[in-house]
Amino acid sequence: MLRFLKALVSKRSTSRTPTQHPSPETHQEGERVALSAFVTFDVAEFTRRTGYRIRDEAYFLQAVIHRSFLQLCPPGKFQSNERMEFLGDSVLNLIVAEYLYQTFPAAEEGQLSKVRSRLVSRAALGECARRLQLVDFLMLSPGAHQSVREGSESILVDTVEAFVAAIYLDGGYLPARAFVTEHLLNAFGTTRMTQDENYKSSLLEYSQSRGLGTPRYVTIDESGPDHNPIFTVEVQVGGIPSGVGRGGNKKAAEQRAAEHALKYLASQNVEETS
Repeated sequence: MLRFLKALVSKRSTSRTPTQHPSPETHQEGERVALSAFVTFDVAEFTRRTGYRIRDEAYFLQAVIHRSFLQLCPPGKFQSNERMEFLGDSVLNLIVAEYLYQTFPAAEEGQLSKVRSRLVSRAALGECARRLQLVDFLMLSPGAHQSVREGSESILVDTVEAFVAAIYLDGGYLPARAFVTEHLLNAFGTTRMTQDENYKSSLLEYSQSRGLGTPRYVTIDESGPDHNPIFTVEVQVGGIPSGVGRGGNKKAAEQRAAEHALKYLASQNVEETS
């Protein structure tokens, strides 16, 4: 992409005098200026995917600018979406709390808090972002794009929060609640809300009930920048590698590894009994 932008900003000599090449600093600034022109938002596509009709595009332009993109733009030209994430996190928690309060009238405070944590977790919000393919709208650096491809959840989580804030600022609380209800709460389902998705606990119970001891989790890789790391964890059951998981922290990676291990072990049991 930068190679293409260089072609856009470079000047061709029309005289017979020797071409004067700009300094590296001038070239870099030219690339940044050209790149900043690519900050756009596809309103029609967002409406098609989410059902929300945008009034003021400015809120959504703000929501798509990841902090990693700022290093590619002229200093001070744009602001990242971090403030949008802050607001969206609060709005999201209110919407989820209100929904749970009304949906489970007999549930105690501790139960409601536990389900809310599950609904606003990295896994749940990351799943929502992937389902809507929200990363398609983001302005990211190549490194941040790579992090998302390798399984990082943090950028996807931030994206959902930023878009919740954009809808809230653009249309108010009711449209924001409708968006969260349709694309997060309804997609998650009340049955899944009440289920314990502690895959590590389930794998431990499975392993010990079959005399295989305690599963062992091994971090086999750690990549990505310091502010957005990606951990890869392997779980061994009875000394045999049974599942691998990735996540933005070791806990999330271990949960995914345990989930994959449970699916793998279940398939092995089916094959043995067939």
